[in-house]
Amino acid sequence: MSTQLHKNFTDSQVKSLFEKYSKKEIKLNYILQILKIKRSRFFELLAKYHKDPDNFSIQYERKTINRKIDPDIEKNIVKALEIEKDLIENKEIPIKYYNYSYIKDLLEQKYNQRVSLPTIIDRAKRNNFYFLSPKRKVHDREVITNYPEGLIQHDSSHHQFPPYAKRGIVSDYLFG
Repeated sequence: MSTQLHKNFTDSQVKSLFEKYSKKEIKLNYILQILKIKRSRFFELLAKYHKDPDNFSIQYERKTINRKIDPDIEKNIVKALEIEKDLIENKEIPIKYYNYSYIKDLLEQKYNQRVSLPTIIDRAKRNNFYFLSPKRKVHDREVITNYPEGLIQHDSSHHQFPPYAKRGIVSDYLFG
C-alpha cells in the first residue's frame, strides 16, 4: 500500500489535503485512499506539517550517495581478481573458479574494507573477470585391482597446489 509520495504528489497538494483534514472538511479514510499511505505514515506527516506548515515538504533528499564505493576498494578488488585469474589460468593448479568470499574476507582482514559479495561479483563482470560455473564432468568409476587390499584412490590427481602457499599465507602474496 505504501507509495513514494514525492513522486506522485506535490508539496502543495499534500498541504491542501492536510489543511482540509485539519478543518474537518474531509475524512481520514478518504485522504489515506488518495495518498495510498497507512495511518501511521499519515500522522507522521501531519505532525511534521503542524510543526512548520510554511516549510513542509514531502520531497526526498538522499544524504549519502548510493551505488558508489571508494576508489581504493575498487582498486583492491580488481587487484585480487587479477591474481585469482592468474591462478585459474595456470593448468597446474586445480582452481577452476573465483572465490569471491575469499576476496571479501581478504579485503576486510587486510584493509578493513567491507564490501558485499554482489559488489565483488559485479566488479568481476565489469572488468571481465567472471567465468560461468564450470560444467560438472561425469565421474566414471572403475575398480583397478583383483584384490580388496589393492584398492587405490584412482580419482586422485597430480596437481601443483598454489605455489604461493609455500610461504605460509596466500594473502601475504596477494596483498603483501
